[in-house]
Amino acid sequence: MAKIRTVLGDIGTDRLGLVYTHEHLITYPPAVQKDRDLELSSYECSLRELVIFKESGGTLLVEATTLDYGRDPSAMARMSAEAGVPVVAVSGFNKAAYFPHWVETTPVNGIADKLVRDVMEGMDGGSHKAGHLKSGGSYNFIHALEDKTTRAVARAHKETGAPVWLHTEAGTMGLEMLDILESEGVDLEAVVVGHSDRNPDPWYHASIARRGATVQFDGVSKVKYHPDSVRIACVKALVEAGHASRLMISGDMGRASYLAGYGGGPGFAFIATKFIPRMREEGISDDVIDTIFKKNPVRWLARF
Repeated sequence: MAKIRTVLGDIGTDRLGLVYTHEHLITYPPAVQKDRDLELSSYECSLRELVIFKESGGTLLVEATTLDYGRDPSAMARMSAEAGVPVVAVSGFNKAAYFPHWVETTPVNGIADKLVRDVMEGMDGGSHKAGHLKSGGSYNFIHALEDKTTRAVARAHKETGAPVWLHTEAGTMGLEMLDILESEGVDLEAVVVGHSDRNPDPWYHASIARRGATVQFDGVSKVKYHPDSVRIACVKALVEAGHASRLMISGDMGRASYLAGYGGGPGFAFIATKFIPRMREEGISDDVIDTIFKKNPVRWLARF
């Protein structure tokens, strides 16, 4: 039976329940990012948030901090062990604005080789392995270096089998990034298109799902973008179109001000204690909820 690759080793799927598929624990964004609320650099505060996740019923967390965003494999592994929560790390990239210079100077296959090593041997020369791959685009366009890294991710996926997650800026360019992956021979069954609820367009969501990829909503509770009523409506639209098996939901709580462990909110508890109960109240069945938060993440992640 296929397993999920976590920072502490491969695990089975039989004991998993609630899974968050896009969160951040430790981040050190590059200096070009002037908004330092995006920096999560306190081990103790982040550990507390992971414990809150477990106390809220969480059983596995997918950590989305990339090579260009200050990934810390050793801290993730230590945190996972202390909290007793399996954590899936990532290898790959966010968007061109953050890329280190070596991305420009290294050939596509050289970048892919680095990603393969992170998945198969251990991240950054250590022993903790990445369990998924990530690439991204910019707002309404794909930079030439983003095309390059997306192709590197595709090639690393084909060699390792690791699942793929796509960063979309404000929910744009998801379909175009799928085109790049398909041109490299990737089966879109392995691919998730992130931040899709930032673009609350049911046609867009269904178009992703029809191609076999999974739609990720990860802005839950972020009213500054859209109220959760919009996300609930988009969930219902996908389910009614027959695509419940192509949807995952997480919070992307990637700011100190979002995390209770740092003194902010709503934190990792929100989905488990408020959003899922609201889904039920608004007529979304327990079977669909189980599909979104357990079955779909397991199908996507269990490839090792």
